[in-house]
Amino acid sequence: MKNKIKLGIIICNRYYTCTGGKCLRAIYNKEGAFSIYKKKEIELVGYTTCGGCPGGNIEYAPEEMKKNGAEVIHLATGLVVGYPACPHINYFKNFIETKFGIKVIFGTHPIPQKYYLAHMKLKSWDKDLFKTIIQPTLSDKKTRLSYN
Repeated sequence: MKNKIKLGIIICNRYYTCTGGKCLRAIYNKEGAFSIYKKKEIELVGYTTCGGCPGGNIEYAPEEMKKNGAEVIHLATGLVVGYPACPHINYFKNFIETKFGIKVIFGTHPIPQKYYLAHMKLKSWDKDLFKTIIQPTLSDKKTRLSYN
């Protein structure tokens, strides 16, 4: 088994000033979508935004990440928990996997509780697609609270 995974993260452009603290914490603690790497070392080889709707940077950023050794790209939790959630997220996944041959995973850090509660009230994630999309970052309440 290979003990190291190289990955990239693409965040929503609405959060372009994000310093990545929650994503980096989740990488270090192997929480949220990074829990699948429990037995691996994680090396972050790229971090950027989608470029803003409808995601112009999606055409170019994955190629750069791949050149840096990315084996997988995570579409950040912000794309899932933003108001509204990204309407292009599934297209981004399909496009990146098809054009660049890189596996894409929905989410990074665990969904913060405040976003979880708001989206439950809004019924944002009632569609089958979003029920699937939130799974990698749908942690227990205690973990969600720690990411508020």
